[in-house]
Amino acid sequence: MHVIDWLIIALPIAAVVCVALYTRRYLRSVADFLAGGRNAGRFLLCVALGEMGTGAVAVVSNFEMFGQAGFTLTWWNQISVLVSLIVAISGFVIYRYRQTRALTLAQFFEMRYSRKFRLFAGFLGVFAGLLNFGIIPVIGARFMVNFLGLPQSIYFALFPIPTSLVLMAGFLAICVVLTTAGGQITVLVTDALQGLFSQIAFVIIATVLLLTFSWHETREVLLARPVGYSMVNPFHSFKIKDFNIWYVLMTQFFFVYRTMAWQNSQGFNSSAISPHESRMGSILSGWRLFAQTAMMGLLGVCAFTYLGHAAGDASVQHVLDTISDPQTAKQMRYPIALSQLLPVGIKGLLVATVLMGVFSGDGMQLHSWGSILIQDIILPLRTTPLTTRQHLILLRSAIAVVAIFVFCFGALFHQNQYVAMWFIITEGIFVAGAGACIIGGLYWSRGTTAGAWTGMLTGFILSVTGIVLQQVYPSFPLNGRQVEFFAAFVAVTGYIVVSLLTCHRPHDMDQLLHRGKYAIEPEATGERIVTTSSPAKNRFRLSTLVGIDDHFGRTDRWITIGIFAWSVTWFLALVIGSILYFIHPWSDIAWANYWLVTAIYLPLLIGVVTTIWFTIGCWHDIRVFFRRLREERVDHNDDGTVNHNEPNQAIRE
Repeated sequence: MHVIDWLIIALPIAAVVCVALYTRRYLRSVADFLAGGRNAGRFLLCVALGEMGTGAVAVVSNFEMFGQAGFTLTWWNQISVLVSLIVAISGFVIYRYRQTRALTLAQFFEMRYSRKFRLFAGFLGVFAGLLNFGIIPVIGARFMVNFLGLPQSIYFALFPIPTSLVLMAGFLAICVVLTTAGGQITVLVTDALQGLFSQIAFVIIATVLLLTFSWHETREVLLARPVGYSMVNPFHSFKIKDFNIWYVLMTQFFFVYRTMAWQNSQGFNSSAISPHESRMGSILSGWRLFAQTAMMGLLGVCAFTYLGHAAGDASVQHVLDTISDPQTAKQMRYPIALSQLLPVGIKGLLVATVLMGVFSGDGMQLHSWGSILIQDIILPLRTTPLTTRQHLILLRSAIAVVAIFVFCFGALFHQNQYVAMWFIITEGIFVAGAGACIIGGLYWSRGTTAGAWTGMLTGFILSVTGIVLQQVYPSFPLNGRQVEFFAAFVAVTGYIVVSLLTCHRPHDMDQLLHRGKYAIEPEATGERIVTTSSPAKNRFRLSTLVGIDDHFGRTDRWITIGIFAWSVTWFLALVIGSILYFIHPWSDIAWANYWLVTAIYLPLLIGVVTTIWFTIGCWHDIRVFFRRLREERVDHNDDGTVNHNEPNQAIRE
């Protein structure tokens, strides 16, 4: 590492720490700590939340999938374009959840089902979340050790200590300081600033790589795979295990089913100034990914090309031989290759971007699981209320406790599968049953507490059984995605059947969603105030088709229609391209050139435009966010507890 690289790493991190300490002055209530006082705009939400996907664990996971499937997974993933768009535009789950004004998902479970169910859901969510989160900090630390070429161990009083553990402790300590400074206020602002930095870094890294690498060499290495394992032709890739078309189809089901169920970023679910701003943040998130997509794709193909040459492969293998754990060595293959081929400046820029992602993602999860631990397990068990100061102390202490647990888990647990598969199967512990409880609770008045218990317990038991079988039997035939899919199917069936058998009176959905006579909050769209509590009924037209209602201003309409048209175009490309290929197949060389244009050139070009757009929008939202915090009326009773005496807090025991 050159001194220029170290400066590129140190300066932005120091700036983020200073901003985090500055935000402490705006923290005045529990709602501020948990949800930023519900004052965030669309760009602030979108950029801050998107930064989670740039950390080291995301990079490693992407490299693992690219090493298996290459660009073929991208072809089948175009199915997701239309699915994700429909979910975002319709505001599926997100809109109605924000209408409940719940600060955590389990608080919604108490409002919709019962306090006992809230306790169980809170415990189960934390349990699954800690298992899922447990491998992330240690993978980030290992990435840094191997990318920076640090020794695998350092000695303390003649005893060797893995360097990754030292770095993990340091990274978690920084995350705890950042997160506890101002809670969700700090998380929103610092993650947004890190996201803006990352956006610019994506464009610079992708541009430099595009100018320095040879696509001709890359194409030769990509085409060297045997038939059935193609890296470029999706119709010659059906022998690829795990990351194939079936993986994509099941993933699309869970994209819808798990909407807002997984709580690793639960603070963002309730941080928007209004349900409409929350929906617009989801819609805009699709545009933010272009620059990141181009950079990740270029990093993957450059590392793959480097490893495809005997000299590069031997150089990387020499470093891998110093890593004792086979799974770690497998994960670090691509990062080590990049550390050897990237030029000065770009290497430091990538490290800074990944570190920003580490601090953002780890801090986000520390805040989420620490908050859920207090809000949904500790507080419901108390018989006396807390003062605001006591409540904030508990929340900050819980974040520190989560960090300590995650450090111990990462140091002791031996991971024996792909990162993505571990994430999926541990999510399933909670999501497999929670998806039915959330969707049923928000959209089906006949869903009952007994049905919710049945669905949650079923998903939990089947997912944990799958994890145990995978650990005991390495040849267990089902991967993490398949286990989660089976568990969810059984959980949904149980929720529906038991609810139908036990429902004696439909739930009052207007009361739950604060509609009609229960309305307490106008919808602020950013361009105008709409006082209707539910979307207006429009005639059937394009705006109706894409989910546009009276809450959408003119700019919102153009943004939504534009991304809808873009998404439909790529979905049609998948359908029409597949038909044409069966009629007249084209060569693998043509496929490789297709990916150069659609997976690298085009995302980079759009990424330049969206980087400028989101930078302007996010800076505006940050200024408005601070102004709202200064002017807000603090309600110390708005602390995430459910008051049985309040008419708008519906309880079912």
